[in-house]
Amino acid sequence: MPKNMQDIKTRAYVLRRTNYAEADRILNLITPEGKISAIAKGVRKSKSKLAGGVELFSLTEVCVHMGRGEMGILTSAKMLKYYDKLVADFERMELAAMVLRKISMAAESSDAPEYFAMTDAALSCLNDGTDTKLVESWFLLNLSKVLGEEVNVYRDANGEKLAAECCYDFDAMEGAFLKREHGEFGANEIKLLRLMLTADLNVVRRVKNMETMLPQILRLARVVSKMM
Repeated sequence: MPKNMQDIKTRAYVLRRTNYAEADRILNLITPEGKISAIAKGVRKSKSKLAGGVELFSLTEVCVHMGRGEMGILTSAKMLKYYDKLVADFERMELAAMVLRKISMAAESSDAPEYFAMTDAALSCLNDGTDTKLVESWFLLNLSKVLGEEVNVYRDANGEKLAAECCYDFDAMEGAFLKREHGEFGANEIKLLRLMLTADLNVVRRVKNMETMLPQILRLARVVSKMM
């Protein structure tokens, strides 16, 4: 969170909302500046001007007044985009909720600038109809990277360079690739993994003919996420 600032005007996603007192809510927000906690006073009242801007699964422009404490006061909230298509699909909404939950947990221990961009990309692409396996894989792999558990997509468990002519399996105990004659990760899968770890999701989703590779990449991403 920015230091020595009294009023913060920024874009935000609501990670979590907690009812407080009779009509207030405590909000955990992820912003380009980091995670911010703020209280939205009177937001649960029917005539509150803040209510429409603090919905889950929406991009919002907020203004937060920061005092001496760690929690700010939400003074304005304007919804910029509501992900209505995402909300209408249960599978996509569940995945979006997972994104918010994991970002919230990660931001408790570290204040990485990548968190907002990752949330924005994941929710936007889920709303636009991008393959859910791709979104989840990209998100989990990059979150692992930010948290220091990046998959080594250049060398195997023995420190040898991954060779295009070889196949590999990912070993959860080693946390690395092992050469296998009939391994499920070949040159194309490794190339896609490298791209996922270096490019924006909007770039990755333009790759053609990757549908058959996504199941094993998603399995790997889920294994790696459990190592965090």
